[in-house]
Amino acid sequence: MAAKIEKYSEELLVKHLKLNQQNAFEYLYENYSKVLYGLIFRIVKDEEKAADVMQEVFLKIWKKIGDFDPEKSRLYSWMVSIARNTAIDQYRKDRNNIMLDIDGEIGFIDGNNHENSNIETIDLRGIVEKLKPERKNLLDLVYLQGFTQEEAAELLEIPLGTAKSRIRTALHELKLFFAV
Repeated sequence: MAAKIEKYSEELLVKHLKLNQQNAFEYLYENYSKVLYGLIFRIVKDEEKAADVMQEVFLKIWKKIGDFDPEKSRLYSWMVSIARNTAIDQYRKDRNNIMLDIDGEIGFIDGNNHENSNIETIDLRGIVEKLKPERKNLLDLVYLQGFTQEEAAELLEIPLGTAKSRIRTALHELKLFFAV
């Protein structure tokens, strides 16, 4: 049985992880779980779901460690990318489920409405859906999830100037729609 190593260099840690050594995975979890959980929680905003996503993230790391290439990125960056993407996937899944629930409730309420109303309604979701995906995603992160422009740019791995430009363009497109 190998002696437990208290501190790993990144190179040694990756080597031991690729050899599926339990001590290396324990070290990885003990030293990186808090920061990864913090990132995940910030995106999904629910402790139970964040814990589930965290488990999924470490399972992905374990399964994909053989594909990790230290020439392309650092281990920490690679893990943050997995955590961020998994958390965003969960957030989108949850958001879509909420939208389906809301749409169902609106349909139920409208179906029970016995009066015909002539009130004009705006399909804001439909309007936003017409935006290019990169603009729509930024608006969602900044205006619905409460991220700063800097945080949204970092999450999407784009330059801050690009994020600001896309947000400005999206808002301009929305403004033009409402000006008609």
